[in-house]
Amino acid sequence: MNSHTLARPEDGKTGRALLVIAAAQLLIVMDGTIVTVGLPVIGSGLGIARADLDWVLTAYALAFGGMLLAGGRAGDVFGRRRLFRAGLVVILLASLLGGAAQDGATLIVARVLQGVGGAVVAPAALSLLADTFPAGPRRNRALGVYGAMGGLGSVVGLLLGGALTEYLGWRWIMFINVPLALAVLAGTFTLIPGTRKRGGIDLPGAVTVTLALGSLVYAISRAGSDGLTDELTLAFAAIALVLGFAFVVIQRSVRTPMLPASVLADRGRLGANLVMLLMGAGQLATFYFLTLYMQTIKEYSPMLTGLAYLPFALGIGIGSGAVGPRLLARTSPRAALGAAMTVAAAAMVWFSMLTPDQNALTVLLPAQLVAGIGLGIGFVAATIGGVQDVAPDDSGIASGLINTSQQIGGALGLAALASVAVNATGRQPATTALPEALAHGYSAGLLGAAAFYLAAVLAAVLLIRPRSRRPRSLVTGNDV
Repeated sequence: MNSHTLARPEDGKTGRALLVIAAAQLLIVMDGTIVTVGLPVIGSGLGIARADLDWVLTAYALAFGGMLLAGGRAGDVFGRRRLFRAGLVVILLASLLGGAAQDGATLIVARVLQGVGGAVVAPAALSLLADTFPAGPRRNRALGVYGAMGGLGSVVGLLLGGALTEYLGWRWIMFINVPLALAVLAGTFTLIPGTRKRGGIDLPGAVTVTLALGSLVYAISRAGSDGLTDELTLAFAAIALVLGFAFVVIQRSVRTPMLPASVLADRGRLGANLVMLLMGAGQLATFYFLTLYMQTIKEYSPMLTGLAYLPFALGIGIGSGAVGPRLLARTSPRAALGAAMTVAAAAMVWFSMLTPDQNALTVLLPAQLVAGIGLGIGFVAATIGGVQDVAPDDSGIASGLINTSQQIGGALGLAALASVAVNATGRQPATTALPEALAHGYSAGLLGAAAFYLAAVLAAVLLIRPRSRRPRSLVTGNDV
């Protein structure tokens, strides 16, 4: 129940408020992909080994996913506009640190801080949107704009990352956030403070689960290069296990757990989150391997690499905006997810046929379009399945958990598949030319992504109901 309710802004101000909220969402999603195209240049500039480049992506996803639910709760308790501003300041300062980094460790720390800032801003932005727009058609239209920024952000990140890397240098991938964050901060005066709720924040739970996942990611990554019997591999795996157990104990003992058991008590919602985790695992790794293929093997410029991702963006737009909603109107989330993940897995098999001297029109571009369509349908269906029949008081947690599953899946999947690729490359005969060896490794990693998507099909079939009742809204009037 709200401790107090604040008046919504006048109609003339809601447009400006939506612009600020949408711009913040664009910034956060963009930060998840903007470094992707610049990875090879960043690695050369800071002396980061090729096998460790994935940490530049993983650090952001891990911090964002691990702190997202706690960030949403903090906004509820301390004030949404206040936390919205605080998160933007963290992103701004982290971007300055990353742009000035002189070594890989500093850049990775900056990416962690960017993720923490994003984990505060994202849920506050969605809640402020609900505070600003009354339930009904106006809120639905606002949510449409907000959702479009989420899809557009990943594309903008890839294109802008390529352009900045090529024409201004990779450091501007980080520095570009400074004027953008300042502009959004200046616009926060158009936002209402937002509602506040009584209660506490499960910060121990958030920190514990983030450290547990970080330890697990490091153990997976090190196992790929040093083997499963390596002492540090085993040590970090043990740390991850202990911290994971501690997280479960914390969730059972605190008054306001970060992850209420009721949210995942429904088997269908559990299945939807598992599918989203597996989708995130495959998608982030796919961006990573395709970027390295295009720049390391095909020697595309950063700008051309960004442009080459347009079929992927087009496919996601088709899948999420046209095919997905129509498919879900005629069938269940389970059937839609099964079909979507099968299409995505087929695209990964297609990607695995990449070779150093191959024409882009044969595999690279058409397979992206197919993968994008499958993933676009999957994101819509998994999101609906993740909030299906959830109690009104838990709808915010349920929708936040879907985003968390995607980010955590991306971090874990990238660590696992990067290790697969490194091992596959290393097992090639010594006489194999480097481009062929690298292409073989990337193909192995992409086949691993196909395995994740096929596992998602299995999760959908076993856990999600074949026919669903009408899903609740992602953001209902009870959220505010």
